[in-house]
Amino acid sequence: MKNTLPNRAVLALAWPMILSNISVPLLGIVDTAILGHLDSAVFLAAVAAGSAIITFLLWGFGFLRMGTTSLVAQAVGRGDDRACVRLLLVSLVMALSLGVMLIALQPLVIPLAVGWIDPAAGAAELARSYCQIRLFSAPAALANFALMGWFIGRQNTKVPLLVVVATNSINIVLDFIFIMGFGWQSDGAAAATAIADYCGLGLALWCARRHLVKLSAPVDLRDLVVPASYWDLLRVNRQLFVRTACLLFTFAFFTAQGARMGNQFLAANAIMMQLLLLVSHGLDGFAHAAEALVGKATGEKNLAVFMGVCKSATLWSLIIALGFTGVFYVFEHPLIRLFSDIDSIIQTLNRYYTWLLLLPLVSVWSYMLDGIFIGAGQTGAMQNSMLFACLAVFIPVWWLSQAWANHGLWLAFLCFNGARGLTMGVLFVYLTRTRSWFSISATPAP
Repeated sequence: MKNTLPNRAVLALAWPMILSNISVPLLGIVDTAILGHLDSAVFLAAVAAGSAIITFLLWGFGFLRMGTTSLVAQAVGRGDDRACVRLLLVSLVMALSLGVMLIALQPLVIPLAVGWIDPAAGAAELARSYCQIRLFSAPAALANFALMGWFIGRQNTKVPLLVVVATNSINIVLDFIFIMGFGWQSDGAAAATAIADYCGLGLALWCARRHLVKLSAPVDLRDLVVPASYWDLLRVNRQLFVRTACLLFTFAFFTAQGARMGNQFLAANAIMMQLLLLVSHGLDGFAHAAEALVGKATGEKNLAVFMGVCKSATLWSLIIALGFTGVFYVFEHPLIRLFSDIDSIIQTLNRYYTWLLLLPLVSVWSYMLDGIFIGAGQTGAMQNSMLFACLAVFIPVWWLSQAWANHGLWLAFLCFNGARGLTMGVLFVYLTRTRSWFSISATPAP
């Protein structure tokens, strides 16, 4: 394969995912900007706390997307249409079941989660109400994870772009209606997202139905009662669940520590985290392209294509990360004013903004390597890397730097992201030198 071909393949898959991924944090940015201009920081603090809880609960099941992408991409490499259809059905069943379970556990989980984050006076009850409304869309949100993973694995990133942009557009319109029009404040933000999630699911299912008829294998519901249909997905998802749980624990812990410092710290950290999520979702476009192309190369056991994709996706990710840091540096003051006109929040943001300039350059490596390892099915290595970064780096650094207050918290988060990239980089070199990339692969179910 010529060097230009991996670049073309990566860019063809990446640009729709970059646009769709960036629209996700843009939604959070709109929520934050609207609430940040209300007459009190308590509404923004409540949504920051509530969003952290919902993110922890829903993205804890993000393995439904990643695991589906990995196995479907490898099935595409093997030319196994039956496995592609089976994986979609199994993933949807798992997603809907887990979503219903979250709704059933809502009365137990939400009070515990809000109590753990412990937002300041006035924000706790609002955060609890926000979570109760948002969780009713859990089945739709998790089913969308599975559907988006299936399309990405099939190297179709335009459908996820369509679904995500449509969902977020509906959400933003409803935000203005519910928050600014009806005065529902934080509850309005929750209701807008819940309704938009179900609209997105309907569109994604319609798109999936149109694509299934083009495959050579028919939809066979009997696959759902065959235990072997679940084996590979459960293996991959178990490891990805541990990895994602560690990641989300770190985010939730970060939010909780900010909340204990006061509403202005919680709100300021939430704004900076929204901008960082913009970076991560933008860079994930190349990570998702790597997942699909690396997974296909793994299914084909083609090391030359595998390495070409890795090099191309990493180069483009680094260029984009540098661009984000440059934009944040040049537009620091307009960005801060965009989010809030509350003096206490602006002053807090000014003190800690430097961390936002450093994080894209440190985090880019872990984002990119995540995509490579997911595509190759090396989820055990990802799990171990995340455990190390969370337990051996983030927690100790935070503990030792508590005297620095919020600066210490951001230092711990920076070190956490650096440790993820470093450990996976070492594992990448090891797997390459020992020619072990294709030692783990999915096998067709009987």
